[in-house]
Amino acid sequence: MSDSTKNTEKLRIGVLALQGAFREHANILRALGAEVVEVRLPAHLDGLDGLVIPGGESTTIGKLAVRWDLLAPLQEKGRAGFPIWGTCAGAIFLSKDANREQHLLKLMDITVERNAFGRQLDSFEADLDIKGLDAPFPAVFIRAPSIETVGENVDVLCQLADGRMVAVREGNFLATSFHPELTDDMRFHELFLDMVRAG
Repeated sequence: MSDSTKNTEKLRIGVLALQGAFREHANILRALGAEVVEVRLPAHLDGLDGLVIPGGESTTIGKLAVRWDLLAPLQEKGRAGFPIWGTCAGAIFLSKDANREQHLLKLMDITVERNAFGRQLDSFEADLDIKGLDAPFPAVFIRAPSIETVGENVDVLCQLADGRMVAVREGNFLATSFHPELTDDMRFHELFLDMVRAG
């Protein structure tokens, strides 16, 4: 058992389970020793140390969050410093602006462009150099957004060769355009758990 696994045994991490690839995130977090709570109602947020918002369809995630009265509690926790990681659609939901009308948490000072890399047929994989990771990460892009602009307090963790930003951090918020949960590489989840512990 690695030191990282030992240190995460008491962490209680929520995965927003309204829609999308929440099971894949949950499986990796459990493999790293975290207790996982599938979040569907406001009460499920109680006692959590952090939250992952998975990929899926950001408009649907937003509508369901409103329907189940989760939008305001998530915004309140986020403003209080609660660690949140959004992947793909989750990054859109976490952002302040997605260049269209939809329900957003508006917590992270980023603007995103939906489907910036094309349709599902244009999905691709790339080995990326990520700030904070010691070797390239195998990133999976599926109808992925790009992060178009960032605020002055946002740290860019990764850019593609064309300059488009695909991983950023702002305090206790983390956003990735790609899907770390669809690989066997757990380092991004470890990075988030380290962030939760530090926060």
